[in-house]
Amino acid sequence: MAEREDFLKYLQTERRYSPHTLKSYATDLLQFQKFCSEQYETEQLIGQSHLVIRSWMVHLKESGSSSRTIHRKLSSLRSFYKYARKMGWTDLNPVLKVPTPKLSKRLPVFIAETSMENLLDHFSFPDDFGGERDQLLVTLFYETGIRLSEMIGLLEKDIDAAACQIKVLGKRNKERILPVSKETMSFITRFQRLKRMQFEGELPLELLVTDKGNKLYPKFVYRKVNTYLSLVSTVQQKSPHILRHTFATHMLNNGANLNSVKELLGHSSLAATQVYTHNTIDKLKKIHEQKHPRG
Repeated sequence: MAEREDFLKYLQTERRYSPHTLKSYATDLLQFQKFCSEQYETEQLIGQSHLVIRSWMVHLKESGSSSRTIHRKLSSLRSFYKYARKMGWTDLNPVLKVPTPKLSKRLPVFIAETSMENLLDHFSFPDDFGGERDQLLVTLFYETGIRLSEMIGLLEKDIDAAACQIKVLGKRNKERILPVSKETMSFITRFQRLKRMQFEGELPLELLVTDKGNKLYPKFVYRKVNTYLSLVSTVQQKSPHILRHTFATHMLNNGANLNSVKELLGHSSLAATQVYTHNTIDKLKKIHEQKHPRG
């Protein structure tokens, strides 16, 4: 439908949503349209009442969808109808009358500091272009808390070797500057020299590329991160996002200011960062045991 495609184009071009997020929105809207077609003999998104949306929520629940999944799909519809009102297609946002499922809070999973130390300081990555790239990939994820989409889009021109910092383009097209250690910056410049030797002719614009010099893609990066984290950790999730959680948790565990971590992660509000404070409870317990007279 034209409205749906227009909305998705808006998310892509103006809101700069990642391909993964765009795919989720598209899937949610198509599923709702299919439900409307099967149950109410219409695929129109505009003009649907909150009762139809509530019946879809019930259908999803009875089909085995989790509260978190239903919550996300409801959020997709809410965003669509908000955009529809902005465009003048409708006067109402029917989702506002639909109760949102309650979610149980899930604490972010992270990798232990000793495990990351073993991987980055003691594990021998392959002694070739691919091995150097993989080690730098994991290092940057862990040291900066960068998102997967930001890593893929990191360009050669975004590297400021003199200032030991990199520039990333985050959500909503927002730029932020991230510091890196002198050791990591030396690693980056060494890798850049290796890349110039590896590929003849015009160099790829991206800092990190595949073995053939092409732009990285999500499955490639996920596979690499999963492979290396599997060597040092037994956590079930071993994705690039886990390294982002790990970065934030380790920063806070070692005394970083919450607002500083918020800025480094590129969060728009402090509430999104506060979830990581729950992971510091073990350290607080140890401090209490060591420092309090009755600990």
